[in-house]
Amino acid sequence: MVRGLRDYGLEPIIWDGDNPDCEHEWGDKLITASSAKSGGGGHKQDRNKGLWFKNYSFFCLKCSAWKGSFGHEPTPELYIKHLLEIFDEVKRVLKKNGSCWVNLADTYSGSGCGRWNAPIEIRGKQFRKCLNIDQEYLAPPRKCRHIPTKSLVGIPEMFVLGMRDRGWIRRNTIIWHKSNCMPSSVKDRFTVDFEYVYFFTKSQKYYFEQQFEEYAESFIATLNYRRHSKKADTGIMAGLTTENQWRAFQRAKEKQGRNKRCVWDIPTHPFPESHFAVFPKALVEPMIRAGCPPSGIVLDPFAGSGTTLVVTESLNRRWIGIELNKSYIDMAYKRLKGIQKCLI
Repeated sequence: MVRGLRDYGLEPIIWDGDNPDCEHEWGDKLITASSAKSGGGGHKQDRNKGLWFKNYSFFCLKCSAWKGSFGHEPTPELYIKHLLEIFDEVKRVLKKNGSCWVNLADTYSGSGCGRWNAPIEIRGKQFRKCLNIDQEYLAPPRKCRHIPTKSLVGIPEMFVLGMRDRGWIRRNTIIWHKSNCMPSSVKDRFTVDFEYVYFFTKSQKYYFEQQFEEYAESFIATLNYRRHSKKADTGIMAGLTTENQWRAFQRAKEKQGRNKRCVWDIPTHPFPESHFAVFPKALVEPMIRAGCPPSGIVLDPFAGSGTTLVVTESLNRRWIGIELNKSYIDMAYKRLKGIQKCLI
């Protein structure tokens, strides 16, 4: 599962670069991905406020390397590039009959405008202190030269197209509807109460256990009516020879339910510890049941607080979790110990 664009308190690392032996020189100028190779750069003006600011997500002045934390890339394109590189590795280790499920939200261009778009000196020492991070590692502005301010960037769309171009098969786009979403103070657009979950496979033939949901009450009422109709008596509707066979068939269908739809109405749940991207267990369970056999292994490359691992453990399947933040690793271990004691 991929989380939102948050700062998880990790030290920046060096990404990309066409020269592994380069002795990187990180400048204080705005270096874009296209100008880094040519050594270009300079300042950019915020025309809305008439202020000059610097970009603190450093590009190397000698090569195309970028220094920063994943999720804080200065452009959507660079973020998508790094995200797709991570999923290249996921595809490499995924079994041929495996599946991949990705929860990815969008973001608005210009989010955090105002203090973020002002020079570091204008933002103020008190503001930097409350962030508790070094000033050179502040997240870059969300402004994009080619995307108007206040516009959705289209991160999910960019991602799925990139995955398709890398050979992934997109089987479903699932809408996670949050019936108890956080209220929003915006007055010039609708409140967003959903996120995307993408269902990818590596090949056309893959493991999938069909999932069911309850029929609507109106449909059950229709079945009960048809069960006593003349067509039901003759068995024409089901192609069965006797009324008893028809009724047995309908009872089995009612008990099993209908094939699960693509809009999942799942409320969010509070989490008592310091992690702000925890999704509910009910969101993860159908993915694991559908995509992982009892003998399979679930890999979560963004394990976070360990929700996916906890659900996998409760379903008696094996798991591998990858997480860079030590506090989240400790949090996940604590939750896993709790579920393991319950299972024992």
